[in-house]
Amino acid sequence: MPGLLAKKLGMTNIFTEDGQIVPVTILEAGPCKVYAVKTKEKDGYESLQLGFGERKEKNVNKPQKSYFEKIGLKAPKLLKEFRNFDISLYKVGDEINTSLFTVGEKVKVSGRNKGKGFQGVVRRHGFGGVGSSTHGQSDRERAPGSIGASSYPSRVFPGQRMAGRMGFENTTIRNLKIVKIIPEKNIIMVKGAVPGSINSIVAINK
Repeated sequence: MPGLLAKKLGMTNIFTEDGQIVPVTILEAGPCKVYAVKTKEKDGYESLQLGFGERKEKNVNKPQKSYFEKIGLKAPKLLKEFRNFDISLYKVGDEINTSLFTVGEKVKVSGRNKGKGFQGVVRRHGFGGVGSSTHGQSDRERAPGSIGASSYPSRVFPGQRMAGRMGFENTTIRNLKIVKIIPEKNIIMVKGAVPGSINSIVAINK
């Protein structure tokens, strides 16, 4: 769906006109520039390639640098394609901002959630632990316990919930309501939490 790239600035509370307090996430939405227009004739599908932010010149390799110089734009921090735009209205170099959205509209926000490293089963899957620390079990309180059967099937089934890496996965939160838009600062406030840490880049889709 049509959308924008945004930077997550953090969370706060705001008051509505009827005095209700609402938790919101503040997103700096764009402005995003159009870096490429994909067409059915040339690419087999229609989409806009949007770029967010600017990358330091020292971090851009020579092929990328020559490409961005060719289209007359600076290297962005992130490029992402969005479909369902009316591509006839846009060309390379155009800017898309918060005017794409309206207050009260519901959106979905996609991003990579916080990485939590290698975690045990209690934190990762919500296991209750073995229980009592008596009878010589003082070191088994947060252990997973038995992970399989006996002679049959003599193996551990794929997908068994065990300790492992937690977080840093692509996550989408749907039906987030836009509470407030400050167009002069490119700010969109959505009700509730969105994935990612502060200053991470997320995608807002209509």
